Amino acid sequence: MVAKSPVHTVLEGRHVRLEPLDPAAHSAALFAAGGGDEEVWRWLPVEPPRSEEEIRQLAGRVVAGSEESGGLAFAVVERAGGRAVGWTTYCDVSTVDERLEIGWTWYGRDHWRTAVNTEAKLLLMGHAFDDLGYGRICWKTDRLNTRSQQAIARLGAVREGVWRRHRLRSDGVTWRDSVFFSMLADEWPDARQRLRARLVD
Repeated sequence: MVAKSPVHTVLEGRHVRLEPLDPAAHSAALFAAGGGDEEVWRWLPVEPPRSEEEIRQLAGRVVAGSEESGGLAFAVVERAGGRAVGWTTYCDVSTVDERLEIGWTWYGRDHWRTAVNTEAKLLLMGHAFDDLGYGRICWKTDRLNTRSQQAIARLGAVREGVWRRHRLRSDGVTWRDSVFFSMLADEWPDARQRLRARLVD
């Protein structure tokens, strides 16, 4: 079986809606949610955007980069307010190998440790495993980014190991060791049940 390529779609939950990232339409809300916040952008491979124009240009590069790797970029829209509060992507997609990565994720600081991340990941994983037929989803993050590692582990992902000196950080000087996590299709039903229970609590 070959997995299906991701195509533009909208994924709806109770707390968030994931819709194709549109740099022109989403940039104002995204900048208000986290533009210029050093802590939000600390572990991402770019400098914090300092204006709506900078975040618009960055969003355009994220859209292009995810699509070049066979994926998609989504704006994460909080349904209560109807405004984009971050973005996330499918990337590094191989339909033949039935694998993809969820990455380039950020949310405004007001939405950390809320239902936003849990439901966004639930929607992304459900679409990838259940609708598109992928057998493996992976995540990677900076070895120093313990908050991200804890968030990924809470999804039920398995920590696989560390790639040493994997990527040059945005400071252009220091090198990042990347921690890799994954979830397989046969692990998904139990993880889905736990994540749904967390959203109810």
